[in-house]
Amino acid sequence: MAQSTLDSMPGASTGTVVVTEPLNFWGGKRVKPRQEKNAEPVFEPATGRVLCQMVPCGAEEVDEAIQSAYAAYQKWSKMAGMERARVMLEAARIIRERREKIAKLEVINNGKSIIEALVDIDIAWQSIEYYAGLAGTLAGQHIQLPGGAFAYTRREPLGVCVGIGAWNYPFQIASLKSAPALACGNAMVYKPSPMTPVTAVILAEIYKEAGVPDGLFCVVQGGAETGSLLCHHPKVAKVSFTGSVPTGKKVMEMSAKSVKQVTLELGGKSPLIIFKDCELENAVKGALMANFLTQGQVCCNGTRVFVQREIMPQFLEEVVKRTKAIPVGDPLLESTRMGALISKPQLEKVLGFVSQAKKEGARVLCGGDPFVPSDPKLKGGYFMSPCVLDNCRDDMTCVKEEIFGPVMSVLPFDTEEEVIKRANNTTFGLASGVFTRDISRAHRVAENLEAGTCFINNYNISPVEVPFGGYKMSGFGRENGQVTIEYYSQLKTVVVEMGDVESLF
Repeated sequence: MAQSTLDSMPGASTGTVVVTEPLNFWGGKRVKPRQEKNAEPVFEPATGRVLCQMVPCGAEEVDEAIQSAYAAYQKWSKMAGMERARVMLEAARIIRERREKIAKLEVINNGKSIIEALVDIDIAWQSIEYYAGLAGTLAGQHIQLPGGAFAYTRREPLGVCVGIGAWNYPFQIASLKSAPALACGNAMVYKPSPMTPVTAVILAEIYKEAGVPDGLFCVVQGGAETGSLLCHHPKVAKVSFTGSVPTGKKVMEMSAKSVKQVTLELGGKSPLIIFKDCELENAVKGALMANFLTQGQVCCNGTRVFVQREIMPQFLEEVVKRTKAIPVGDPLLESTRMGALISKPQLEKVLGFVSQAKKEGARVLCGGDPFVPSDPKLKGGYFMSPCVLDNCRDDMTCVKEEIFGPVMSVLPFDTEEEVIKRANNTTFGLASGVFTRDISRAHRVAENLEAGTCFINNYNISPVEVPFGGYKMSGFGRENGQVTIEYYSQLKTVVVEMGDVESLF
């Protein structure tokens, strides 16, 4: 059973796969929905055809999954860190072994290019491997007190953690959330996006195969209602959410009712600042990486590209030339660099942003139109040509709001002081970037940008060792890096008296 969906992948091509297996997973196995009502079709973005049906979990199923996770947590949390590490390393090995098959299934469900999906799967196993390495190092502190008394601290797991994922990196986000949770001794119940339900359950099967207790990583399918059931459940200790700001606010509000810990990784409208003394070739490549990965559907993308006025003509000429040359089409072909957007409504929304930008005075230098590949089987896919907008102003909708599509807005600036002020004039604060040869300026600008990450002379580089998360309305808490251990554990202080009790009474 663990291999059945994946086993069809080597010979699979775009438009051929149908997923019929149950998409829920708890108690160590896939679980069929109790009722088929409220089923939602899941579409293959590249073709627009139905890939499978997603049946949302109701209250009884959510409770069953959480009880299963809690029972597994009781066993897993008592294991030594090194024991947990061995199981996690085995899971990482299995993912590495099956990376091509998992990546292919990810592409079919998500629409991104196979080149990108392979990197996503690599980051997934690297994350599990990284946190496996930290599992055996979790330790507290010894504090000496007067008279021979002492105190010590214990870093303990939280219990059952809930992960709620997004559709742009389905398998990777499931791995990034579960790896630190499991390393700390927690269990996780994971809810993928209803638009990309098929690969998180593969991760659940891999964890089981690697040797975790049955129920340690559960998958429940559903939308807002299922998410609400998870956030309200009394046995859940923490919720980690990746998605939009409005939904993040609701998750925080629901979790607050029972004082659950929350990590929020929300949206962004990140600035990329390009100074005239930059290495222009690298700056152009950085701008492309900052805008067009995963069809522009990346929360930390640098979609407000500020270019110093003196080099604006050269920058625009080069960036437009390269944007026009991006191969758009069948995401399973290795020659493709841009696949399909996630859904028809998302495609229409992004095209609407381009229309609005034109109405507000922006100039479309290239792209921004629906794209119909020559392959007949892709006629119903959700493709568009990548777009560069010039003549943009800070008050335009395309500059202020998160588009979540392949649209780059380019704005001129004159001075460092001015551009920092403009860059920070947003409610978001997820990422930022600066291209300059002046090392002092680079660090000065990084210090003054209000964002959780600042890339210097590069963009969208996120190794698993490096913390990732936002400022302001882009959320709080961190994923990746050693610091994330603190977000999946709690500290207990133990005070030990070695002498007699001094009492006032």
